[in-house]
Amino acid sequence: MSAPCRFDRGHTDDLMAFLAASPTPYHAVANVAARLEEAGFTQVTETEPWDTPAGTGSGGRYVLRGGAVIAWYVPEGAAPHTPFRIVGAHTDSPNLRVKPEPDSGAHGWHQVAVEIYGGPLMNSWLDRDLGLAGRLTLRDGSEVLVDIDRPLLRVPQLAIHLDRSVSVDGLKLDKQRHLQPVWGLGNDAREGDLIAFLEEEAGLEPGSVAGWDLMTYPVEAPAYLGRDRELVAGPRMDNLLSVHAGTAALIAAATSGETLTHIPVLAAFDHEENGSQSDTGADGPLLGSVLERSVFARGGSYEDRARAFAGTVCLSSDTGHAVHPNYAERHDPTHHPRINGGPILKVNVNNRYATDGSGRAVFAAACERAGVPFQTFVSNNSMPCGTTIGPITAARHGIRTVDIGVAILSMHSARELCGADDPFLLAEALTAFLEA
Repeated sequence: MSAPCRFDRGHTDDLMAFLAASPTPYHAVANVAARLEEAGFTQVTETEPWDTPAGTGSGGRYVLRGGAVIAWYVPEGAAPHTPFRIVGAHTDSPNLRVKPEPDSGAHGWHQVAVEIYGGPLMNSWLDRDLGLAGRLTLRDGSEVLVDIDRPLLRVPQLAIHLDRSVSVDGLKLDKQRHLQPVWGLGNDAREGDLIAFLEEEAGLEPGSVAGWDLMTYPVEAPAYLGRDRELVAGPRMDNLLSVHAGTAALIAAATSGETLTHIPVLAAFDHEENGSQSDTGADGPLLGSVLERSVFARGGSYEDRARAFAGTVCLSSDTGHAVHPNYAERHDPTHHPRINGGPILKVNVNNRYATDGSGRAVFAAACERAGVPFQTFVSNNSMPCGTTIGPITAARHGIRTVDIGVAILSMHSARELCGADDPFLLAEALTAFLEA
């Protein structure tokens, strides 16, 4: 076994900067693209032919579509049937997203109408200073990213004096009535106010915005936590932690000088939190289309495509549940993943996770090469198990898939908690996997 790897605080520092700079899936993939470009990768366009020198030779390439990015590195001399090694992740997180008619309010308040995206811990969004970010589509079809990174909105909680039952019955929130944020004062909601404000903030001409995909986010920066700063608190760790680690691993594999026998791939999808059924989700055609076009661009046939897919392995990397000190009974009694204990292997025999015994062997070998410890997670039999892009990827593409991740607390909160060591340990394991 390799010597245990040394914890690199610089990786976690960089993760925190990545989280802060990526308030939406659109910003996340833009930041991934910038890192890939710096490492020598080239963007290819889906609407252009790939059977040109830009698409047929060796080197790094990536495709952007909405809030998704697929990136891959073709080693020198790779055959059309060369299999892929894929790190899969997702860019979206549960949050409050702006409705098509956003301007609302009553009783002297201006509010923004929002819809609940995914399955957030709704109470965690109360009484937080929220920014607003996303994508603006202009009348000419071009897109502009916008980020109001300052306290702009807030969902104020009802004072306990007006709801004494909360101390006895617990907090109960109505998704329609109780989660609409305030952002100003005034007697009437003025139609067009929010978009006009965003046009001004983005330096756009009034009336130039034709569509928008906007979401709120807590503006509090990620931070180290604890006596020994061995924890990290921050937003969107589910699942930008894996996107960040996967990006670092792909770049490391592409620039390592190692002789690669596989084609390393990063597949970061959108819409995992609501089922992955979109053109940028794992249940859509994006990954299969990119991989097939890569095979065909290198002169391959359908037979080469089938051979490549048959030898491909995907690590579906998403966050999982660390044992909670206040709720240990909610966990399986013999599987207690711990913070800073290394990445977790996620197993469910009912295929909520895609891991099987052969997949475990692949992941164990990668961790051994990296000198990284790993843990195993299974759900308590009395509780339902969540799922990931893993089973979707396995079923849709016929690709052997293994579910892994980092154990965290407060999953789906506006502010989650992980160990300061674990992001680096995950990145090291992913790098060893891609370099195999």
